[in-house]
Amino acid sequence: MPTARETARPTQADTSSGGAAPSPVRRPRRPAEETREDILNTAENLFRTRGYGSVAIADIATALGMSPANVFKHFHTKTSLVDAISSRHIEKMVVRLGSLDTAKAAPGRLLDFVKQLMESHLRDLEENPHLFELVLLTAKDDLQCGHRYRDMLVAELSAIVEDGVAEGVYRVTDSRKAANSAFLALACVLHPVMIANEKADILATRCEDVVSLINAALQSPLAK
Repeated sequence: MPTARETARPTQADTSSGGAAPSPVRRPRRPAEETREDILNTAENLFRTRGYGSVAIADIATALGMSPANVFKHFHTKTSLVDAISSRHIEKMVVRLGSLDTAKAAPGRLLDFVKQLMESHLRDLEENPHLFELVLLTAKDDLQCGHRYRDMLVAELSAIVEDGVAEGVYRVTDSRKAANSAFLALACVLHPVMIANEKADILATRCEDVVSLINAALQSPLAK
């Protein structure tokens, strides 16, 4: 028959359950880049479905299950979110434009480049209209994505002009200046405000006409 001391002896299970509660297991910290991508994806989805003006940083944080302070840690303003979202789409557009036929002569490449870029904008207007809304609503803020977009286009146009000079087709001495002038002339078929409410067939004709004028100017520059 067990003694009183043996009866009162705690079991191993009693000891473990009677001690201090185990500390909660901490979730591993996610890389900052993953958190940034989650914030951007969530913000873009909310902007798309609810409109830019109806979404606050607090709404984005709630959708992600985090505090607004955590969102602000990565993006200090809604405008900086727009800048990052637009930059991502510009990078995707650059990838799409990378498939141009480099074997063509410069005048043909110029037309292909402008047509492909215009068609890319038209697809975005149809499939991602919120992007143009974001850019237009924040135009006064002089976003960095706008500068990157311009720099990208001018660089591509400069490369085509330089190739045309090397081919003996274009007659210009300053390819960068010529590319800047071409960029300004192409606003009528590339700027979202200019193409948003225009018919596709009219834009296609306008695109060919404007590129023809640019090609003519590059081949026969005005005498100084």
